[in-house]
This record gives sequence, structure tokens and C-alpha cells, in this order.
Amino acid sequence: MKKIIYIIAAIALVAIIAFQLINNKNITEKRVYKYDKSAAIEVNIEVVDNKPIDFEVEMAGNFLPYREVKLNTEVQGKIANILVDEGDVVRKGQPLIQLDNSLLKLQLEAVEIQISGLEVDVKRYKILSDADAIQGVKLEKVELGLLTAKNQQKTIQEQINKSTIRAPFDGIVTMKFVEVGAFAAPGVPLLQITDISKLKFTVNASESQLSLFKKDKSYKLFVDAYPELEIEGKVSVIGSKGNMSNNYPIIFEVNNTNDNLIKAGMFGKFISKRKTQSYEIYIDTKSLIGSSTNPQVYVVENGKAKLKKITITERIGEKVVVSDGLSIGDTIVTSGFINLFDNANVSVSK
Repeated sequence: MKKIIYIIAAIALVAIIAFQLINNKNITEKRVYKYDKSAAIEVNIEVVDNKPIDFEVEMAGNFLPYREVKLNTEVQGKIANILVDEGDVVRKGQPLIQLDNSLLKLQLEAVEIQISGLEVDVKRYKILSDADAIQGVKLEKVELGLLTAKNQQKTIQEQINKSTIRAPFDGIVTMKFVEVGAFAAPGVPLLQITDISKLKFTVNASESQLSLFKKDKSYKLFVDAYPELEIEGKVSVIGSKGNMSNNYPIIFEVNNTNDNLIKAGMFGKFISKRKTQSYEIYIDTKSLIGSSTNPQVYVVENGKAKLKKITITERIGEKVVVSDGLSIGDTIVTSGFINLFDNANVSVSK
């Protein structure tokens, strides 16, 4: 009897649990939002026009020195004298640092004495050789010794010349790495010379902005520190490889002012202004969807949003110029893209 009661109780419990699960499922389904694809999606629109407008493109960049080098020595030695200091203007060939070359000069004097003696020997041996008083091989050995000594003289003289560090070009001493008494060796920087009589100005342009630049053409540039100063820069390099952001370096060559007013590291701008042509179709970038290589827009036709691929020829500020895919008078979606899909019903926001 107890066994039957347990079975009935178990069946009743299972029935109660099943009923509760079904009831919970019904409640959950009622609460879940069911998207109606046939319902109209509210969007904002604009009509494509080609009314001429003025565009302005601004690109920030910075000025870098035209030439800059860290000087070192080809010969080692103790620094005897530093003839310049940071901030000094130097000219090409000007002595900057003098290494101790006293030992080299003594070696040079010894070789010069040796050369004098060998030149006397050569004259004497030549007379004796002409008179057949000695073998010709002795004269040859003395002449060979003289050539070796003269070669040694040139080598020592070259080392003496290199013990004077000279400016490789006109510039300014922008950094001093050593002091008098330090030991100079090849590869160890001594001074930094910077030439800012000319500068390089670099901006990064997107692929759609590359058409703004032509190699060897001059453009107006502006210096942030001197808003009233207008300078010209000639494009020397148009980058052929983009960076991680798909931007390309544009490098201008700029002549500095007579008093080198523009310093290396200063910031500046390139500004381009132009008016759209009557045949150009342009739209706001906020209307674009998709990637930069596959731009698309939604065109509203008969109350439906139609997804269309377009071709962009230029991006200027917050506008893009469209060469294919749109016509004057087309109505495009500018906002309300959430849940929007191709062929969806749309209603225009008031």
C-alpha cells in the first residue's frame, strides 16, 4: 500500500514540475521582443544635390631639420680642446674639436728625419751605382725604403688631420656629448650639428587625399607658433606605402626665414581650399556604411531602403565626392541605421 502511495506522489510531483515549466515558457515568450521586419523603420534623409560649396582640408604636421648629424672621430685620442658650445652657429669646414696629437707630431718629425737621411743615401748610392762601384740592388733597397718612409709620412699626416673634427656643413651645434679631457674613439658621438636653413615638413594624407598633391609643386604652409607667417613648401616625397592607418607621408622642402625663425620640432598645417564643380555629386560621410574599399549608402525608393554600392573619388573634410552609384535627386538615409536592412520599409522622421 505504501509503495502505491509513493508512486502516486512521484507522478504528481512530476506533473506539477512539468506544468510549472510550461507556464514559465509561456510567460517568457510573451516577454521576449519579437522584431517585425515588415514594420517601417524611422530614418532621417537628405536629397542628393550638386550645389557648389567651398571645401577646406586641414592637415597637421611638424617641421624637421633638413640635415642633422652626430659627429664622431675616425681616430682615437684624448680631447684637448672643444672650440664651440651648444647654440653656436658653425660653417662647413670649421674646426670644432681638437684631439691631442702631440705624439703623432713627434712620429711625423721622426719619419721626416728618416726621409731626409734616405734621400741623401739615394743620391750617394746613385752616383756609386752609375760608376759601377756598388751593386744596383743596394740602390733599389734604399729607394724602396724612401718610398716606404714617405708613405708612412702621409699616413701620420692624415691621422693628424683627422685629429681635428670639422663641421661637415653649415648648421647649429644642438648638442654636446663630451668635455675636455674625455677620450674620443670611433663610434662615440661628440657633437650634434643641425641644419635648419632648410626644413622638412611632413603630413599624413589618406588615399583619397593623395590627389591634392603633385611632386615638385609648391603649396602654402602655416606655422602654429607664427600664425601671421605664410611659407611655401615644395613636395619632395609622396609616400608609396601607407602606414597602419592607411595614411601616406607627404614631405615638403621648406626654406627657413633669414633669421631661422622656424625651429625643428615646431608644428604647422597644410590647408587646401576648393569649390566643388557643378558636375560633382557629394554627400556627408555620416551617410556612408561599409568599408573604405566598399562604401555603400541606403537610397529610399517607394518607401523602402535600397542598399547601393557607390564609388568615392575624394574625401574632403566631412564630405565625399561620389563619381558613381548616385544621381542628382536621389534620397539617401543619413541616420536611423539601427535594424535597417536592404529592402526594409522606412518612414521619414519629421
